[in-house]
Amino acid sequence: MSKSLRFAEKAFIILGLSFFSGVFGVHALGAVLPKFVVTLVRFSVWGMSTILVCLFWKSTIITASRNKLLCLLTVLALVSFLWSEYPDFTLFNARDVLMMTSFGLYFATRFSLKEQVQLVACTFFIGSLLSTILALGLPSIGIHQADGIESHPGAWKGVYGHKNGLGSMMVLSALTFLALPKENSNIYKWGGLSLSLVLMLLSTSKTSLVLSILLILLMMFYKNYRWQGKISVIFIDIGILILGCVALLIFTYWVELLTGLGRDPTLTGRTPLWGAALARLMERPLLGYGYAAFWAPKSKYAIEAGNAIGSGWVPPHAHNGLIDLLLDVGFIGLSFFLMSYFTTFAQALKRAYATRNPEDLWPLAYLSFLAMNNVTESYLMHLANVYWVLFITVVFTINQKNKFKKITS
Repeated sequence: MSKSLRFAEKAFIILGLSFFSGVFGVHALGAVLPKFVVTLVRFSVWGMSTILVCLFWKSTIITASRNKLLCLLTVLALVSFLWSEYPDFTLFNARDVLMMTSFGLYFATRFSLKEQVQLVACTFFIGSLLSTILALGLPSIGIHQADGIESHPGAWKGVYGHKNGLGSMMVLSALTFLALPKENSNIYKWGGLSLSLVLMLLSTSKTSLVLSILLILLMMFYKNYRWQGKISVIFIDIGILILGCVALLIFTYWVELLTGLGRDPTLTGRTPLWGAALARLMERPLLGYGYAAFWAPKSKYAIEAGNAIGSGWVPPHAHNGLIDLLLDVGFIGLSFFLMSYFTTFAQALKRAYATRNPEDLWPLAYLSFLAMNNVTESYLMHLANVYWVLFITVVFTINQKNKFKKITS
């Protein structure tokens, strides 16, 4: 019975991670499956996460207490309806924060880091196979067609709804397979990695390709330089992380940056969008506009940001995770996030440099990915997404008092 229950737990985690990664979205499997099935999956993930967190409430409290700053950030987002421009909209969307938090807490509480890496890899492997089947079997859904304002004809999107979504998930997939524990089959490891890279190329996502190259190089660096017990190592690696974010921006938009007055010197409209959003932020810098309120439907701020681009299109987010976090919970919330991020990053460095287990590289690789991926996209607390779920999981997992054998130089 215990084995059956454990199998059910793992199946639930894979289902939940698939949901948060967008597999059941309206432009993915949601276009094929009946609507009630998608709704059932959504509320099953939310309901079961809440029930399981309550069932293991003692372990959950211990896990949550490992990073109080992240807990404060979550509470701040949940109560932000009190000062939101659109309180009803903020209160309704706060369920996404609750859903991600409860699922991430459960994942961190019930599974070790090794098990987490294996389950994340399995989730993306299934997503890779489904993406291939959908693109080949139903190309009208799995491949972008030549229609719409933002068409990318021929680019694969698989079960993730957009080519950038597929590309981003395949970057995560590649990193996870590189971090698989040693006891996993080499055929599975290198097969999953190869499939991830192939789908990344088929997505034609330039950002994902550059991101994958930078992160694989970073993982090689982290793997070959061991912890020496010096604080300078932390600052060196944080410096490398910052340079990686800058490099991503430069290599992704090198044509626009070099041409200057050429085709699109504004990074596809991002710079005027960021300028308009930050100008409004200065009116409410401490607590922001409330969770998701700035980009609410018919929001005057979103319309104003769209006018700044000059296309008449109303953007759904700022295309930058930190700017969106500022708009949601202000500089107070951003400070909670940054302190939580960098303290976890330092602990992840120590863990990665102290062992030869490949899975111990996963927290460091993921945190590096999260920072770089939010330079030109909004992948933090925006809607229910797998990025924030994995961030919560990594933060609460890395703070565990696990003992591991230290490598001596």
